[in-house]
Amino acid sequence: MAIILDGKSTSKQIEAQLALRVQNLRSIREHPPVLATILVGADPASATYVRMKGEACRRIGMESLPVHLDTETTTEQLLAEIQRLNEHPDVHGILLQHPVPAHIDERACFDAIDARKDVDGVGCLGFGRMSMGLDAYGSATPQGIMHLLAAYDLALSGLHAVVVGRSPILGKPMAMMLLAADCTVTICHSRTQNLPKILRDADLVVGAVGKPRFIQADWIRDQAIVVDAGYHPGGIGDIDLDPLKNRVRAYTPVPGGVGPMTIATLMLQAVMAAERSLQQGRIQD
Repeated sequence: MAIILDGKSTSKQIEAQLALRVQNLRSIREHPPVLATILVGADPASATYVRMKGEACRRIGMESLPVHLDTETTTEQLLAEIQRLNEHPDVHGILLQHPVPAHIDERACFDAIDARKDVDGVGCLGFGRMSMGLDAYGSATPQGIMHLLAAYDLALSGLHAVVVGRSPILGKPMAMMLLAADCTVTICHSRTQNLPKILRDADLVVGAVGKPRFIQADWIRDQAIVVDAGYHPGGIGDIDLDPLKNRVRAYTPVPGGVGPMTIATLMLQAVMAAERSLQQGRIQD
């Protein structure tokens, strides 16, 4: 029987621990930790994600600072808003909701976020440090996947992991994190030739290609670990999961697998940033 990697349950456990850490912070410092969330435009899905992150802040006792900018916002205006939050002493984490309108230079804006406040792990500096094994906030979705695999004590060392997807905030950091966990990693994408053959050799499959049910069930071997990082209308992911549920070792459900872990990891890293800020303040004092 396959292990269901229950992100919803695991995220609740993480939040319970974080609530205690926030309570401790608030006993030392008058103000609660603050996560600033920037939403540009009126995309309904993005607005929903931002609202969910605000709700998660409230559940653990953090404060959410929502910043909503209109669709016509320029790159320069967004950069100015990010700089304002970088300099705000009570803001410990900054989240720029992806995607932004097409006319905005998203990468420039991601990289403008102070690395000490980049709790969503989207900056090039953080990615480079993480890839080199140095201290950094990992990109929230792949870092959440790593937390979920660890929660179920799934040994990764020596496994052949195939990541299908190469985005800078999911596929690429996922591959680097698995490599750091001693997996042998293959990175594929929608244009990879002989993808079914490559996947049939995988002990661990991460679907992060952004196309509904792109990865077929018969491409995946028995007893593989299957992580579906996709989410599309109708509650389906990047992998055709239903036929796999009785023959793989473990899998993430969609919904309820990776999604809750992304938010829990964002909260975890925001609390870490607040703790580090407090510690740095004590050192300076």
